[in-house]
Formats: sequence, C-alpha cells, structure tokens
Amino acid sequence: MNLASVEFWESQAAVRIVLVEDNIAVAKGLRYHLEDAGHAVDVLHDGAEAELFLRDDGADIVVLDINLPNMDGLTLLRKMRQRQDARPVLMLTARSELQDKVQGLDAGADDYLSKPFEMDEFGARIRALSRRVAESSGQDLRIGALSFDRSARTVSGPNGVLDVPRREIALFERLLLADGRIVSKQVLLDSLYGTGSDVDEPVVEVYVSRLRKRLHTFGITITVKRGLGYSMQAIP
Repeated sequence: MNLASVEFWESQAAVRIVLVEDNIAVAKGLRYHLEDAGHAVDVLHDGAEAELFLRDDGADIVVLDINLPNMDGLTLLRKMRQRQDARPVLMLTARSELQDKVQGLDAGADDYLSKPFEMDEFGARIRALSRRVAESSGQDLRIGALSFDRSARTVSGPNGVLDVPRREIALFERLLLADGRIVSKQVLLDSLYGTGSDVDEPVVEVYVSRLRKRLHTFGITITVKRGLGYSMQAIP
C-alpha cells in the first residue's frame, strides 16, 4: 500500500462491515485491508447463512458478492430491502455487463464494483458509504450508565472513555445491538474472530466473564440461557 492509501485509510471513521464473499482468498484479502483500517469485519461465504446472520446483526455496511452458494447475492439483497433493511450495500461481482449492474442497483445496491478491482478503488467506495453511515448514525447508543460511540468504537461512562480491549468492545457492541435479545455463542464468536475462524466456542465464556465484571459497576448485567446464548440488560 502506498503512503496515500495509508493516509486515506487512517482518515476514515471505523465502522462494522459484513463481507459476504465465497472466494476464500478474495475474502481474506479484503478482510485484512478493512481490519488494518480499524473496521470490525464479519466474513461469511454462504448466501443462505448470510441472510440469517443479517436478520439480527447490527453492522453498518454490507459488502456482497453476487455469485454465492445456496442463495445468490441479488436474492439476498432483495430480502434485505423487503424487510426494510436500509444499510448501505456494496455489490461485488465478476460480471461486467451493463445489465448485471442494472439488476444489482435495481435490487437495492448502493454501489457496484466489478472484479478484478484495485484495492484503492475498493477503499474509496467504502469511504463513501462510511460517510453516509456517519451522517445518519445520530446519537450514541446507551445502556445503563454507559454510552457507545459506534464511529469511534469507544465505551464511555460518567467519568469519560473506558479502557476496554478490542475484543470486549466487539462483544459489548454485539450484545448491545441485540437490545436484550439472546445472542448465541456462535454469533458472538463470529463477532470476536470472524466467521469460519479456527477458535472454539468456550473462548466466548472467557470474554463474557471479563466483560461482565467490567460492566457490573455501571449497572449492566450479562445473563446466560443454557444452550441458547447470552443477553445484556441494564439492572433495574
């Protein structure tokens, strides 16, 4: 990456991104670039799995390939828009015909990028969508005595910003966006390490324990439902 690219990435506000791409090598490369910029990234390789994941996930931007197993990207995108999911979507595809681009935009895509593409161009598209997210994000999210700045990815209490490790931030964000609903261990694990990572579910218990101790002082609890997952609530 050249200096201009580095400066560009560093100037960008961090967001949460779901990357749906069945080409493992492409997905890995895009994920590394996004994470280097400070973004939180969930990677999925299957269209049907991504459709279920996006129903409950609170990510800011979706990067979506058209050619996916079990459910193509266009169908997945139409389902998102049908349930009023208005998150920005950048479509990726090996197709370059005008009609394919029209179909993607008509299905509700916000932008379209044909493979192969330069990483600088990909970065420019993400920056444009990130600005839109920042402009529409509004107020910070709050729970108990804490507030969460999604752009800066920081948790603040009555005395200012807390020193919370990155993975605990990801866990806190995922539980906060669930708004009291139960989140499975696997979904939390995907938020911590990315989908398909070679990490076992018991690791989630370690991070939950650490975060629970940190939050108790601020009137927030994390409860477990055996066999189902975790939820987070403010203590009445």
